[in-house]
Amino acid sequence: MPPKSRSRARTYDPAKVRAALAEQTAALREAVGGLTAEQLARPTRLGDWTVRELVAHLALQVGWTPRHFAEPLIGKPELSLNAWVAGVGGLAPLLDAGTRQHAALAFDGAPAQVATAFAAEADALLALLAAPEAAEPGRRFEIRLGSMAFTDFLVTRLVETVVHADDLAAALGTADFPHDRQAVAAVTRLLADAFADRFPGGAVELRVPPYAVVQAVEGPRHTRGTPPNVVETDPRTWISLATGRTPWAEAVEAAVVAASGERSDLGALLPLLG
Repeated sequence: MPPKSRSRARTYDPAKVRAALAEQTAALREAVGGLTAEQLARPTRLGDWTVRELVAHLALQVGWTPRHFAEPLIGKPELSLNAWVAGVGGLAPLLDAGTRQHAALAFDGAPAQVATAFAAEADALLALLAAPEAAEPGRRFEIRLGSMAFTDFLVTRLVETVVHADDLAAALGTADFPHDRQAVAAVTRLLADAFADRFPGGAVELRVPPYAVVQAVEGPRHTRGTPPNVVETDPRTWISLATGRTPWAEAVEAAVVAASGERSDLGALLPLLG
């Protein structure tokens, strides 16, 4: 069972979350549709996964919601978004096994077949997001870790699709990655909130403009003026740091993170989600 959240989680607008996930899913569908056989065979930064396994994993994450949407609730304990961030890493072996099986069964063909298989998963999610049932107030959704508000669960799908879209871009060697601005905003905020939840305090101000500012880490809390310990970076770098794609020292060396103050070294506190 994942650890309980220490703080109250941010709430997300259900309509905006559904719209962001729809746009993010459509962007990924377009990107996968253009992959070549050579690109599908490329290595990724995710262990020994190739792009083919990465696409299969993305398809599983995209298709999970419509596949299980109608399942009855069995009364699992409540799970917050911060607790999901803290606990999902423990499912890595199961996710890896499921991904490899899915890749072998449905994503082992030519590029056109891979594109078709991914599009089927994406279209199922898009149809669900547009359906009235997805907008029912108070709807909940259960996963292995617990029971979530349905909107919160969709935020976890934003994390999966945004983070792995960046993994796809890294594997293909492209500077940009398939993304929706509001999807990136939601993921940035969630990971910043999860950081503050895991390391409560007021000694460090983490700034990820234009989406998030949180105070975290034990120590003296400032009350006015410029905080003595400030960390500032851009959303894509923060997401990469929080998910273990970029080491802290590497980001500081590349000057994509500005860190000032004796408590501003977050290297020992990251990543949050692997």
